[in-house]
Amino acid sequence: MSIEQTRDQIVDQFSSVLSEAESLLSKATHETGEKARDLRSQAEARLLSAKLKLQELQGQAVDRAKDAARVTDDYVHENPWQAIGIAAAVGLVAGLLISRR
Repeated sequence: MSIEQTRDQIVDQFSSVLSEAESLLSKATHETGEKARDLRSQAEARLLSAKLKLQELQGQAVDRAKDAARVTDDYVHENPWQAIGIAAAVGLVAGLLISRR
């Protein structure tokens, strides 16, 4: 599964959870007593679940970013002249694009 598909799936799930929580809270405003408390606690549980899932995904993203940085660092140390050449080429292209504006 690609990163974009995963991101879209997460956004859809989070939107769904927020809609459910909003609906539960809206119902809770029209209820009183035990029923209102139950609806509010359901909404809080849904929001907590979404928050925990986002924290988990954030941790995974940080781990992937660290892995990518480690691989990049290893590559630069193993191939310093290629890294310098690539950086120079990127700088040249960026400079040309900026100077045309």
